[in-house]
Amino acid sequence: MASPATEESRWFRRFRPRPEAEISLVCLPHAGGTAGFYFPLTELLPPTVEALVVQYPGRQDRLREPCVESIPEMARAVFDVLKPLAARRPVALFGHSMGASVGFELALLLEREPATAPRAFFASARSASSVRRHRDIHRLDDAGIVAELHLLSGTDARILDERELLQLVLPSIRSDYKAFETYTAQPGAALRCDIVALTGEADDHVPVEEAAGWRERTTGGFDLRVFPGGHFYIADHGPAVAAAITDTLCAAPARGGRTNG
Repeated sequence: MASPATEESRWFRRFRPRPEAEISLVCLPHAGGTAGFYFPLTELLPPTVEALVVQYPGRQDRLREPCVESIPEMARAVFDVLKPLAARRPVALFGHSMGASVGFELALLLEREPATAPRAFFASARSASSVRRHRDIHRLDDAGIVAELHLLSGTDARILDERELLQLVLPSIRSDYKAFETYTAQPGAALRCDIVALTGEADDHVPVEEAAGWRERTTGGFDLRVFPGGHFYIADHGPAVAAAITDTLCAAPARGGRTNG
């Protein structure tokens, strides 16, 4: 059985270790994404925030590990490693696209105990969890999945154009899409912590009004931040995203009732 320290290093990447930080921001990647997606954002966070970036199984240095094909199962796996860390230092969650679904389920698990309840949840480029679209991308052939990735512009084009690399990453991408597309949130499930929904105004997959639906998934405060750009707006607006995170986490301890967003 792996030691807690080993499990922590398998699941979390600390690109900028900050042992004296006041809060940990757990970052959850999109379908087919890796921890490296968040590296630019971690460089922009203030010294009071340490980013713990999740590396899902089945990719890069975890390539030989089996992929996880269920959002709740992925959230449970992250929770098991995160729980002792969350008991020692406050946490917030940031999930992009599929990562927002994992983050929502993870937040529900963390809120079962006051000692581990998250400070805030940032849902990026994802419709509210009550919205489900049946696109079945995971059932497409390899060429169909590659075409979808080109449209989203979230995967390095060098990987998509290199056959050998593509064959290495396609299994995890297909697995992630299966988890994403077969996920349904628990009816009526809502968080107590604040939710900040972030989205690109030109995102064809997440209309602004559907991102605003996250308001119904919390009894705490809510805010909606809309940025120029599409599904991967975050790549072009890192400083503004980091500012939104910082503003929320600095205000969170003194938060009051719901906002209108």
